[in-house]
Amino acid sequence: MAHTSTFDHPDRHPVTPHATDWRAAAWAGLIAGIVFMMAEMLMVMLVKGESPWGPPHMMAAMILGKGVLPPPADFTLTIMMAAMAVHVPLSIVYGLAIGWLAHRFEMGVALAIGVAAGLAIYFVNFYPIAAIVFPWFAMARGAMSAVAHVLFGLVAGGAYIALRRRPQSA
Repeated sequence: MAHTSTFDHPDRHPVTPHATDWRAAAWAGLIAGIVFMMAEMLMVMLVKGESPWGPPHMMAAMILGKGVLPPPADFTLTIMMAAMAVHVPLSIVYGLAIGWLAHRFEMGVALAIGVAAGLAIYFVNFYPIAAIVFPWFAMARGAMSAVAHVLFGLVAGGAYIALRRRPQSA
């Protein structure tokens, strides 16, 4: 008996990869960005015993200049708004990239892609970019920042798969 491929059978449609769901990818990036920020602030406070407002100060310094770097690392609305003006768009862009990379896969592979992307984001941001443009990021290199970026990728990959629209069955 000959094998019938999905292309030969009149009742089946060819299996084609679905397109990236850009809305799901943007939301996945935003969700992952929120998780990242909260996790990083908690880790700085609980592991290092430092102010949780240090990471937003570092992000804000990208547009306000290094004069806003801690100390002091206290809460100010200006710092948080500047930090979010940097962090939210980057999170969405990274979510779009992870969604595009993961769109053909199911949850397990998407999570692995997210982890790899999170590590790549960490290494690119904390090594060549920090060395060239934002040297103060060098002080935040290490396991804690790497873990936060891996968590970002993991959440972005998982959120993308959970949120994406699937093609309608015919």
